[in-house]
Amino acid sequence: MPRQLFVTTALPYANAPFHVGHMMEYIQADIWVRFQRMQGHEVHFVCADDAHGAPIMIAAEKAGQTPQEFVAAIAAGRKQYLDGFHIAFDHWHSTDGPENHALAQDIYRALRKAGLIAERTIEQFFDPLKNMFLPDRYIKGECPKCGAKDQYGDSCEVCGAVYSPTELKNPYSALSGAAPVMKSSVHYFFQLSSQRCIDFLKDWTHAPGRLQPEVLNKISEWFAVDELGHGGLADWDISRDAPYFGIRIPDTDDKYFYVWLDAPVGYLAALKAYCDRSGRDFDALLDPAGTTEQVHFIGKDITYFHTLFWPAMLHFSGRKTPDRIYVHGFITVSGEKMSKSRGTGISPLKYLELGMNPEWLRYYIAAKLNAKVEDIDFNPDDFVARVNSDLVGKYINIASRAAGFITKRFDGRLAAALGADGDAVVAQLAAASDAIAALFDEREYGKALREIMALADRVNEYVDQHKPWELAKQTGQEQALHEACSTCIEAFRILSLYLKAVLPALTAEVEAFLRIEPLRFGDAGKRLGAHSIGSYQHLMQRVDPKLLDALFEPAASAVEEAPAPGGEDIAPIVTIDDFGKIDLRIAQIVAATRVEGSTKLLQLTLDVGEGRTRNVFSGIQSAYTPEQLVGKFTVMVANLAPRKMKFGISEGMVLAASHADEKANPGLYVLEPWPGATPGLRVR
Repeated sequence: MPRQLFVTTALPYANAPFHVGHMMEYIQADIWVRFQRMQGHEVHFVCADDAHGAPIMIAAEKAGQTPQEFVAAIAAGRKQYLDGFHIAFDHWHSTDGPENHALAQDIYRALRKAGLIAERTIEQFFDPLKNMFLPDRYIKGECPKCGAKDQYGDSCEVCGAVYSPTELKNPYSALSGAAPVMKSSVHYFFQLSSQRCIDFLKDWTHAPGRLQPEVLNKISEWFAVDELGHGGLADWDISRDAPYFGIRIPDTDDKYFYVWLDAPVGYLAALKAYCDRSGRDFDALLDPAGTTEQVHFIGKDITYFHTLFWPAMLHFSGRKTPDRIYVHGFITVSGEKMSKSRGTGISPLKYLELGMNPEWLRYYIAAKLNAKVEDIDFNPDDFVARVNSDLVGKYINIASRAAGFITKRFDGRLAAALGADGDAVVAQLAAASDAIAALFDEREYGKALREIMALADRVNEYVDQHKPWELAKQTGQEQALHEACSTCIEAFRILSLYLKAVLPALTAEVEAFLRIEPLRFGDAGKRLGAHSIGSYQHLMQRVDPKLLDALFEPAASAVEEAPAPGGEDIAPIVTIDDFGKIDLRIAQIVAATRVEGSTKLLQLTLDVGEGRTRNVFSGIQSAYTPEQLVGKFTVMVANLAPRKMKFGISEGMVLAASHADEKANPGLYVLEPWPGATPGLRVR
């Protein structure tokens, strides 16, 4: 029976461009959505920018923008990533949209009516230097559960514990580094610790197939209470004091919803905006008694919010709860956590700008993914080997070895029959359809692709046995040649069908080449017969390893990350001779403009005391407007090799500092010398 699915990915925070971790999640969900549609199911696939919270408010102020302007600039850059990697959301929204304001307030009112909202006067951390209450993510310290250092004020990234900021040991303000002081404030709490919530969540989390086993095991730890009564679910502080960029709590003047309350409501708001635009009935689609399946793809770091708060909020406000929550791990690079400063990060936009095929990355990520909550690793050498071996050497090779003979010797028409050997190969491929479909449905992409490549191996064995290139040289072998090459094309069609959800753009080219309707999973058992195909054009190039070198080469406009309190480690020791190789000069910014087509670059014209000016592209648009920079003095690397970029030649690098964790600690600071410095002075 056709299914109706409402699918989302986690909302990205609207203070920075996408990184490869975002793309991994979107690719994973996009493959699943495309597969479901190939099965004939109706899918509504939406996402949105998570637009609220203190980090965006502070970053916008730094940039001289309103929060709305700041978020709009980030949102404007999303499309190039999504289109570039063939990620086909039906709608992209914002949590600052009117739908989210209305839905969040409606859910709050329903929870209050249900008796699950409590008011309490709390002691809250206050930054005496910044003169503001500190949001949880701006308080750091040692986890009260496991002792891990430099953890946020609401949850630990090491052990997953959730707690109050006041429970942190040795806390400090991430904004100023000052020790925070305590002040009183009235806050609103969602009573997750109530027996009603506990009973509901124990039933909800244990529904068959709703959560992965390892997720369920983790949740059982959060429910656990020791013999002293410690542990268990705690009430959730859902309010924040002004100043705060967010949704105002009804019937208050200076209280706003904590961003984590309205962010998941953004899933519903995005769907509502999509329904309004497309003429669908939002309320009917999400009727709790209806058949729509609600599915969320999320990272493991936000499991607590999605498996406890979110379903409880929905249930006790009378709304439909999620049917399944699919949790995945992180992505590392060569076994290391990603770091831009160390060149171990992957910029998705740079990947595209280098002309790298986006479907290489889609395939590689899919080949690594499974249904478990496991981290996956991007290894450059493995990437080159796997793409070149699997996609080009095994899969594309099948068509390239046969299509030319069909065009030249048989006027582009396939044989009506394939012969006994050909029938056996094609039947073997078609028989795998149900098993491969089950693997895609279960998100066991790695296993599915291994099965598909094993089938490709079987086809290539057939090719090596029948050797069409030799048959073409022999007289009286026209029928055998026709059958062998037609078998290859028929097998190639089935393999393309199996790979379509992973490689949608390539498969569209295959469909055009084969002159067939869009492939669906039910087509595996069909035959083309005496069908005319088009002329073959090469479908995919091999990966040049040099592209990987360029991908990991630090950009000329890179921003140096400065150590934050408890932030990244100091880089390895260098000698004075190493330092002496870098020529740092005082430069005056004589002109600055935004770069059309880029959301992060500014084009700077610099006077370095050479009797001419230099052109430098610098990734500081998120922090500065051109007007703020003109006339300022700064420091630049003057002997950096010129680099040809998409927008022109960059002749150096301006120095700036930022925190290692830019989401928790937004802010980017261009270096400025003391008054009296002049262009051309060397920094020693």
